Formats: sequence, structure tokens, C-alpha cells
Amino acid sequence: MDQRSYTLDDVSVVMGAYNEAEAIGPVLDDIDAATDGRAEVVVVDSSDDGTADIARERGARVVDQPPSGYGAAVRRALYEASNPVRITTDCDGTYPMERIPDFLALINDGYDVVSGDRLYHGADTMPAMNRLGNRLFAGVASALGGHTLYDVTTGMRAYHEDVIDSIQWTENTGLSAELLIRPAMRGYRIRQEPIAYDERLGETKLDPFSGGAEIGKSILKCCLEERARQLL
Repeated sequence: MDQRSYTLDDVSVVMGAYNEAEAIGPVLDDIDAATDGRAEVVVVDSSDDGTADIARERGARVVDQPPSGYGAAVRRALYEASNPVRITTDCDGTYPMERIPDFLALINDGYDVVSGDRLYHGADTMPAMNRLGNRLFAGVASALGGHTLYDVTTGMRAYHEDVIDSIQWTENTGLSAELLIRPAMRGYRIRQEPIAYDERLGETKLDPFSGGAEIGKSILKCCLEERARQLL
């Protein structure tokens, strides 16, 4: 893997967006402030509320896509990015964009994936049912995958492009879990970095019950597939 030292000019911050007009402006402003305007920003958008216009006004590259789900949007954003360090985030204002330089520094330290751990500090702003579910997801993924994972559904991570390009990503609602489980089980160097987590801006789009079931199925599927791959 390329071990050269990366700068903010080598960073792409990517996200999927669906009707986040209330939140996306402040998020993009925070990214601009954290990166001195040097990072590429890619937004894959399926909105009908003006989200795309706000993103374009702030200099993001917007890729229009019919509504296909969370994972389909984030996966395409990761592939559309042109820089070697790719940082995912949600566009709801929950993640600390000021930590982008820290994530970049950890990639430069040799980590292949830097995963933001929302649960380390307690994630008090997260609904209690979501906190419980996320701890359960992490426990199941750790038990099945053979690696201790603390927050498998976080939306803020940094990846070296080699990780993104070397794995076939298959999940949609459960993509966040897949994006940590498969690299961990393939021996990539993972850093789970504690981060703050704020209250979201705007309304959530994920039903906790149906969404939780989909994430659980993705965790099971990814772990079993990676176990089978190890036996080949």
C-alpha cells in the first residue's frame, strides 16, 4: 500500500443525501472550515427539497441518483471520489467535522481504516434504543467476526483508497457495518477513534425496527461470507 504522506489536498469527504436541506449547509461549512476548503466534497443526492442546490452553492460536487437507499448513495460517493483518502460522513450534523485532520493524521500513521467510535463517550444525544441496538450490533459483529469492534454503524470513517477498491461492497442499509467488518476480517489495519456525537438536524429517515433488522442481517451475512472466504 502507498505509504506517502497525505495532505488535506488528498482528501475526499463523501456522503449520501436525501432531503437534508436543513442540515447540509452547516455540515458543508464545517467541512470547509476543517479542511481550509482544500478537500474534495462529493454528495450523491436523491432529494427533492433543494439539498442539491445548497450543496452546489457551497462548492460540493453533486452526483444525482434516483432514491436507492443509504448504502447505494454512500457506495457511489466512495467510488466517485478522486482522492486517495476518503472520509465518509452523514449530512445530518451529528459528526464532528473538525476531526477530519485527526483522521487524516491517523491514515498517515499507517492505518487503512479510521472508524469514528460514537459509543466511547456514551453518545448521550443518541436515542436510548439506538444506543442499545448499536452496542448489540457491535457485540454480534465482534463475536462472529473474531475482532473487537465497538461501533459498527458509525457514519464517520476514513479509508485509504486501496481498501475501497479491493473489496466488493454489497450491502445497502447495512453498508456502514460492512465497511468495517470486511476490512477488519481481511487484516487491514483498523483504528477505532473515539468521537463526539451531536443531535441530528432535521428528521431521521431510518425506521429503527426495519432498519435495525436489515443491519442485523448484513452483519450476519458479511461475517459468514468473510469466514467462508478465509477457508478458501
